[in-house]
Amino acid sequence: MVLAAEFWRFVTARPVVWDALVGGSAAALATALGTLPVMFSQRLSERVQDTLFGFGAGVMLAACAFSLIIPGLEAARARGMGSAWAAGGVIGASILMGGAALMLMDRLLPHEHFIKGREGMDGQAVRKLRRTWLFVIAIALHNLPEGLAIGVGYAGNDGLRANALATGIAIQDVPEGLVVAVALLAAGYPRALAVALGMASGLVEPLGAVLGAAVIGWSAALLPWGLGFAAGAMLFVISHEIIPESHRKGHEAFATSGLMLGFVLMMLLDTALG
Repeated sequence: MVLAAEFWRFVTARPVVWDALVGGSAAALATALGTLPVMFSQRLSERVQDTLFGFGAGVMLAACAFSLIIPGLEAARARGMGSAWAAGGVIGASILMGGAALMLMDRLLPHEHFIKGREGMDGQAVRKLRRTWLFVIAIALHNLPEGLAIGVGYAGNDGLRANALATGIAIQDVPEGLVVAVALLAAGYPRALAVALGMASGLVEPLGAVLGAAVIGWSAALLPWGLGFAAGAMLFVISHEIIPESHRKGHEAFATSGLMLGFVLMMLLDTALG
């Protein structure tokens, strides 16, 4: 209770953190909404799943470009980081740092994918972990960059662009929640547990959003680095997780079509709302 009270005071004292919490919570709610159809039907063809995976990758890819990298370059220049080459170097370095951080977490944290199977640190204790927790960790690794991106976006003091980013992530979270719940059901979990875990998978997004906003709010000079870091983390997830998962069953054309549709939708959201 004491920690909860301290957290609430921290959030309410900083409007940007509050906005990030709201944006991250909206994304989590969208994930939960996507799981609900599984309560009534478990049929979702692999082709549809791969198309939805591709759609999510497209939204995230456009978000990286239009909501994170380009604003990051603008923020670096606005803070007097030298020439366009220097600003590009800052964003490039932060992108690599974000990707490296997710790669390290992917290597160290034990987790299990629906298709690729187990990854991460091995050992007797790890092997004793229930598959439920391995799936939860894998989903958390997937959603953390989205939450960080939302938080850093709001910390950039460009509300319209941050709203566009949060909206785009929430849109792609609906089919993502559905795919996660369907995959858990196919893995043998009871229907209610599959839906509950699918809903819970989105909870890391508001936490990541608050973390991202709090760090950037602590030092505005970190904004370009935070935007690039979030972009790098999302690019890692896109390349290492989503695209391989969607291209393993011979539905590459559908996954690619979904990716292009998601990219265009997010681009329109960002340019129209931001």
